[in-house]
Amino acid sequence: MEADSLPPWVWPRAAYVHVPFCAHHCGYCDFAVATGQDHAIDRYIQALDMELAQLRQAQPMQTLFLGGGTPTYLNSRQLKNLLAVVLRWLPLVANGEFSVEANPGTLTADKIHILADHGVNRISLGAQSFHPHLLAVLERDHQPDDVVRAMDRIRDRIANVSLDLIFGVPEQTVAEWEADLDRALALQPVHLSNYGLTYEKGTRLWKQQRRGQVQALTEETELAMYLLAMDQLEGAGFEHYEISSFALPGFRCRHNQVYWANEAYFGFGMGAAGYVQGWRTLNTRDLHTYLHRALAGRSCVFQSEELPPEERARETLLLNLRRADGINRQEFRKQTGFDVDELAGAALTKQVELGFLQDDGRRIALTRRGKCVADTIISQIMKQ
Repeated sequence: MEADSLPPWVWPRAAYVHVPFCAHHCGYCDFAVATGQDHAIDRYIQALDMELAQLRQAQPMQTLFLGGGTPTYLNSRQLKNLLAVVLRWLPLVANGEFSVEANPGTLTADKIHILADHGVNRISLGAQSFHPHLLAVLERDHQPDDVVRAMDRIRDRIANVSLDLIFGVPEQTVAEWEADLDRALALQPVHLSNYGLTYEKGTRLWKQQRRGQVQALTEETELAMYLLAMDQLEGAGFEHYEISSFALPGFRCRHNQVYWANEAYFGFGMGAAGYVQGWRTLNTRDLHTYLHRALAGRSCVFQSEELPPEERARETLLLNLRRADGINRQEFRKQTGFDVDELAGAALTKQVELGFLQDDGRRIALTRRGKCVADTIISQIMKQ
């Protein structure tokens, strides 16, 4: 059977490419990041080309996503080379979605033209906050005005722009969060991702919290912020299509929807995750190990597992619940081979009775209350 005839949950139509380089590793970030390694960027692009060459032939993609790190940290020449390598092996189909993450302080007009000339049609801009003191807490290396300038430059070539915001930052008030939402909406993005700050183990922020140098906001305050975002953004015409994601009609992130549908995707680059034909893989997070292996034509995977069918089905169920569309019973059976009610009927019914899920017989989805405690609900369903 030809790969392109396989269903999207078996063979990828989506690919993620990781670009780890950054000027600074923010204190809250636990992604695979390389700072002070600019001398390795050209070798990294060569290594990425070698890793992609293991595909043996070009694989047309419906969605591409370049994340990091900061892809736009690369200089113009390096950015051109990176995009050429990616598109040589992962050509974008007509009307495909090509997203690139960008830092407001690194996105020059020249780089925007390079991105657009290579088919990039969606930018995810890491604004995080419009308050300088909160950006300082997050250790971001840009200022609010950088976001405004970046938005103006991007719109000259690329209309589909998403802004990332973070709430629950130490010392942040509800009023400041409301002002951030107002400032974001004034810039007229078509997509907003609102992430509650998490204290990931091992990060500087986590260590600061453990030492008492920063204090997490109360659950009540974070809930108030989340509810405010729902009210404000839905009132502005945005669809709350995933727990942390809001989009104007027609502008949902198609690439991220692949993850939440638990469909297959390629992952390339240092620390990148992939999911192909039921196998989950994770590349090494060490830059020098990645360079050595890729340039030698060896696999960069350091961890992999094949999920048994029932575990795959349960994972699909839990990921589907993140979406406003929820779990479609018919589509779930087609994708997994399992009946959702036989798999987890009692646990789902309990959450419906508690008012956290709604079930119309065709779909099961989170209610507004359920979205506020989604992680807890998903955890409880996993245990049953």
